[in-house]
Amino acid sequence: MSANREETNCHQNPSFVQDEVPSYQSTAGLDEKPSKNPQWSTPTAENGTEPVGSSADLEGGDGPKREQWSNQTEFLLSCIAMSVGLGNIWRFPFTAYENGGGAFLIPYLIVLFLIGKPLYFLELAMGQFSSFGSVKVWAAVPAVRGVGYGQMLGSASTVSYYCNLMGICLLYLFYSFRKTLPWTVCDESWEQECFSASSINASTLDGSSSAELFYSQEILQIYPEDVGIDNGVGTPEWRLTLCLFLSWIMIVFTLIRGVQSSGKVAYFTALFPYVVLFTLLIRGVTLPGAGKGILFFITPKFEKLLDPSVWFAAVSQSFFSLSVGFGSIIMYSSYNPFHHNVYRDSLIISFMDTFTSILAGLSIFAIIGNLAHESGGQVEDVVKGGAGLAFISYPEAIAKFDAVPQLFAVIFFLMLFTLGLGSATALIGSIITIVHDQFPQWSRRNITIVVCILGFLAGIVYTTPGGQYVQAIVDHFGASFLIYILATVEIFAIAWIYGIGNFCTDMEFMMGRYPGIYLRTCWYLLTPGLLSVILIYSLIKFNNPSVGKYEFQSGILAVGWLLSSVGIVVVPVLMGVLYYRKMKEGVSNPVMSMFKYTDKWGPKDPVVRKEWLAFREKNAHRERYWFGFIPAFPME
Repeated sequence: MSANREETNCHQNPSFVQDEVPSYQSTAGLDEKPSKNPQWSTPTAENGTEPVGSSADLEGGDGPKREQWSNQTEFLLSCIAMSVGLGNIWRFPFTAYENGGGAFLIPYLIVLFLIGKPLYFLELAMGQFSSFGSVKVWAAVPAVRGVGYGQMLGSASTVSYYCNLMGICLLYLFYSFRKTLPWTVCDESWEQECFSASSINASTLDGSSSAELFYSQEILQIYPEDVGIDNGVGTPEWRLTLCLFLSWIMIVFTLIRGVQSSGKVAYFTALFPYVVLFTLLIRGVTLPGAGKGILFFITPKFEKLLDPSVWFAAVSQSFFSLSVGFGSIIMYSSYNPFHHNVYRDSLIISFMDTFTSILAGLSIFAIIGNLAHESGGQVEDVVKGGAGLAFISYPEAIAKFDAVPQLFAVIFFLMLFTLGLGSATALIGSIITIVHDQFPQWSRRNITIVVCILGFLAGIVYTTPGGQYVQAIVDHFGASFLIYILATVEIFAIAWIYGIGNFCTDMEFMMGRYPGIYLRTCWYLLTPGLLSVILIYSLIKFNNPSVGKYEFQSGILAVGWLLSSVGIVVVPVLMGVLYYRKMKEGVSNPVMSMFKYTDKWGPKDPVVRKEWLAFREKNAHRERYWFGFIPAFPME
C-alpha cells in the first residue's frame, strides 16, 4: 500500500461540469486510489487564517474567458476526425507496404502502446490542465517554449500539402459524375501502352493501367519526360488550383466560429468514413486473389524487426496518424472543462485510430491482391507508392464494381475529402490558436481568414507537375523528422525537467486519480528512452527521401534540411533570448529560473487555481510507491 496515501470517494461525473472531480473505473493507466479532495473546498494556509495564493499566483487566471466545446461528444468526434484522416487511408497502407507488410504491424503496435498512446494522453492532459495552445502551454518549462513554434511550423508544412490532397479528392469527385469514369478507359493522348483498369489480364503486364496514367498525366500533368524538379516545378494546373481554393474555403467555414462550428462538422467527418470503408472492405474481400493481398499485409517478416528504419517509420506513422507532436491535440483539449475525463477519451481515440488504420490496410491489400491475381504478378510489384496508392488502387477497385460505380466513386472521394477536412481543421486550428493566444485582442475570424489565405498561397506549389516531389521533401523534413525531434524534447521537458512527480500530482488534482504504473513508466523511462534510441539509429542509417527512382540533388535536400533546422533551432534560440531577459531583469539564478514553471502555468480559473496551489503544497513531500514498495518520484 502506498505510504501517506489518503483515500476518499470521488464523485462520479462523466458529464461536462467543473465543480466536481470525475471518478474513473480501474484502468491500467490510472491508480485506483483517489486523493482526498472531493469537494475542492477553498484552501487556506497552514495557520488556517489566510487563503493560499497571492495576486501574482493568480495571474494564470487572467485574460478573456476561453470558449469551450458545446458538449463532450463534439470534442471526442473532433479528436477522432483529427486522428483518423488521410494518413490512415493512404499513408498507413503504403508505409506497411514499404516495410514488409505484416512485419510493420509488430513495431507499429509496440510503438503505439509505448510511445503513441502515452504521448497522446500527455498532450491531451497538458492542454486541458492549462487551457492554452501549444506555445503558451510551455509556461510549464519556459526554456523549451520554442517547441511550440517548431510544432507550428510542422503543422503548417503538413497542412500545406494536405490541402492539395484534398483538392485532388475534389477533382476526382467531380470526374465521378461522368457517365463513364475517366480512369477506366485509355486516352490516345497518353501515348503509352495502356490497359483498362476495369479489365486487367496477364498479357498486358508490361503496360500501365488507365487509372495509373489518368492520375499521373491527367491529374498531376506528369509525363514520362518530366521526371524530377531539377529544372523547376513547372506551372500550376488550373483545375487543381481551383480545387485547392475550394478546399481552403471549406476549412474557413469550418473554423470561422472556432470549436463551436468545427464541432458540428465533426459529426459528419468522423462517422461517414466508416460507412464507406466497410463497404469497400466487403467488396474487396469478394474479389479473386484478395486473400493473397491480405496475407501479405498480416504475415510478419521477423528479420525486418532488426531494421531501425522500420521502427522509425513506425514512430513517424504513429505520430502522423494520431497527430502527436503537431500541437493540435493540445489545442483541442485546451477548450475542455477542467475536470473532463480526458483519459477515457485518449483510450477511445487511440483505439479508433488503430482500428481504422488496420481496416484501411485490409481493404487496400485485398484490392492489391486482386490486381496481382489478375495481372499474374506479385503483390509487391503491382502498384506504385505514395499518395497514388489511394488515387490508383482504390479507383481501380471502384471500376470493378458491377453496379453504379459512379455512385461508389462519389461516396469514396467524398469520404477522402471529409477525412482530409477533419485533420486539416485540427492542424490549421492549432496555428490559429497559437496566434490568438499571443494576440487575444485580434479577432479570431480575421486570424482564420488570413491564415487560410496564406495556406492557400503556399499550397499552389503542390498543384504544379513537380508538386509531388516538393511534397516528398516537405513531408520528410517538415513533418516526420521535425515532429519526431520536437516530440522527443517535449517528453523529456515534462517528465525530466518539470518533473514526473509534479505532472502526476497535477493530473491527480485535475482527474481525481494519480496516473498508474503504465503511464508513469512510459513517460519517465520507456517513451523518452525508445524515442532517443530510435532517433540515434535512424540518424546513423539515414536515407534521403526519394520519389520512385528519382533521387533528389544535394541543393534540394539542403532546402529540406533548412526546413527542419528552422523548427529545431528555434528552441535554443528562444532559450537564449529568455536567458538574456532573465539576466537583464537581474534574476539571481537565471538558468534555474528558465526551467521553473511560471505563474501562468496551471488552471486558468482563479478559484480552481487557488485550490491547485493548496493541493500542490499539501502533497509536495508526499512519498509515492510503485507496486506498494518501490519508491516513485518526489514532487521536486
